[in-house]
Amino acid sequence: MNVLVTGGAGYIGTALVDELAQNPEINQIIIYDNLTRENRNLFINTNPHLNGKVKLIQADILDTRRIRKALKDVQVVYHLAAKVMAPFSNVDAHFFEQINHWGTAELAYALEEAPSIIKVIFVSSTAVYGASKELVQENAPPNPITFYASSKQRAEQHMLRIASKIPTTIVRCGNVYGFNTSMRFDTVINKFMFDAHFNNKISIHGNGKQTRSFVHIDRVSNLLANIYNTKEASGIYHLTDKNLQIIDLVDALKEIYPEMEFTFINQHITMEDLKVDASTNLAQFYTIEQKTLIEELNAFKGKLGFVPN
Repeated sequence: MNVLVTGGAGYIGTALVDELAQNPEINQIIIYDNLTRENRNLFINTNPHLNGKVKLIQADILDTRRIRKALKDVQVVYHLAAKVMAPFSNVDAHFFEQINHWGTAELAYALEEAPSIIKVIFVSSTAVYGASKELVQENAPPNPITFYASSKQRAEQHMLRIASKIPTTIVRCGNVYGFNTSMRFDTVINKFMFDAHFNNKISIHGNGKQTRSFVHIDRVSNLLANIYNTKEASGIYHLTDKNLQIIDLVDALKEIYPEMEFTFINQHITMEDLKVDASTNLAQFYTIEQKTLIEELNAFKGKLGFVPN
């Protein structure tokens, strides 16, 4: 079986490719990525199971000709390519629409014309729900409040359009965190870990009482890698582990870094909440145990490069 992963050199993509490469049923993994984030860590990985299985196509998701050519003889497609940039998710609508919306549209059109495709998995975001103080259930209607979230919702609509022809799974991820060789440090937990470890100080926007939904990178890659051949997994699903207030993260970090300082920025501002039901009909496909937050953060700490003076 041949698999194509758009955005395969990114944070989630790197973890997913590593998982897929260990599957003896998968003959080839094609990474389709324009490498605009300048993250090439996947390609210097020494894991022996990557040898002979992984191929790179460096191209843009908006390149219709290249994406159609890349889909030849591919059976499964993971669509991860996206503009994220978490701190700037409401700055420039065109920035997100071009890749997340129209890039997905181009891929959807190409998928409809690719006879070998038997499964599509699209990684979306719980950000499409906007804000909610109540627990958001799986398949609740979207209510995006940022340009990023709106672009992901529109992308979902293109994926849903082809679902009647090709089994398609849409996975709405919470905030992904945890160590990976292709790290992102613009997401809240990852940034907190970096700042706590190297600066012994973190900054909290708002009063810290805002709730967010989180999921560890290992859980994401494990579940995604296990649903590539499951026809019953078509539909829209959550992929998240826990809902935490930002101040809960501070408490956890204080256990790991007892001398850590923290400051509030615009403490008088009440930030929006988003609580997402962590239960999902995809839970049966996990083959990895969930660890406690402290266990995960301690493991993350062990991967950071050095202990400063």
